[in-house]
Amino acid sequence: MSTSLSRGRTARASAQRSPLGLLTDWIPRLVLAPSIAVSLFFVYGFMIWTFVLSLTNSRMLPSYDFVGFAQYAQLMVNDRWWVAATNLMVFGGLFVAICLALGAGLAILLDQRIRQEGSLRTIYLYPMALSFIVTGVVWKWLLNPSLGLQAMVRGWGFENFTFDWLVNPDMAVYTLVIAAVWQASGFVMALFLAGLRGIDDSIIKAAQLDGASLPRIYARVVMPCLRPVVFSAVMILSHIAIKSFDLVVALTGGGPGYSTDLPATFMYTHAFTRAQIGLGSASAMLMLGGVLAILIPYLYSELRSRRHG
Repeated sequence: MSTSLSRGRTARASAQRSPLGLLTDWIPRLVLAPSIAVSLFFVYGFMIWTFVLSLTNSRMLPSYDFVGFAQYAQLMVNDRWWVAATNLMVFGGLFVAICLALGAGLAILLDQRIRQEGSLRTIYLYPMALSFIVTGVVWKWLLNPSLGLQAMVRGWGFENFTFDWLVNPDMAVYTLVIAAVWQASGFVMALFLAGLRGIDDSIIKAAQLDGASLPRIYARVVMPCLRPVVFSAVMILSHIAIKSFDLVVALTGGGPGYSTDLPATFMYTHAFTRAQIGLGSASAMLMLGGVLAILIPYLYSELRSRRHG
């Protein structure tokens, strides 16, 4: 009885609300509505359109002659696509692993409350403020055999020194790893440092009282507490690796030949320069599938932890 009475009072109160009160409630929704509509159209709408194009025989311009999954089948027998996929596995694997190791190491170093911590943190984070285009151009100059590191060392008298990875088809993909790690490791350091500063000091002090050494404390006590940070870093770095385009264009241009092609550059080349929009759309959808394969487990683990928490 009391529940029905309270509902009736709430209904009457809402019905008697002034127009000013209703306007106050609707203003946030009206302000957010345009951005939500634009996001739905230009993000999810274009995702759906790209999937539709991947099922067509589109060439220079979009057409709607549906051919089913023929573009995906053609992609699976395309040698250049497999080169790009292999490069992504090499680049992505090394990029994620080295960034995690280097970022964790730098975070542990700064967590020791060393002097000039603020200056060092700024230096490590500075590369993240640069775009991948700038990073690619700088490292292209540094790794150029006739201008950069090789020329400098030979100028010091080491005439036999060779570092020609940038022009070596078998090693060029590793130059992408060098440049990407240089830019992103500071960001990973910031994530780990925030996680380290959030751990209760009493846990570390208790382990020290038990006689555990500092490396053992970090390996057995601290790092297991940072699993959410590690998972977040892996997700972010993997997403960066999958969609890497500007770094490749600025540093290697996909060459020598197409030895440093990644799926993003493959998609751009076939969709916009080779007039194969259908094939490029199919490759874009596979890239989206790779991102979702990383994102969905992360969201599932987050929702599961909140549900059990």
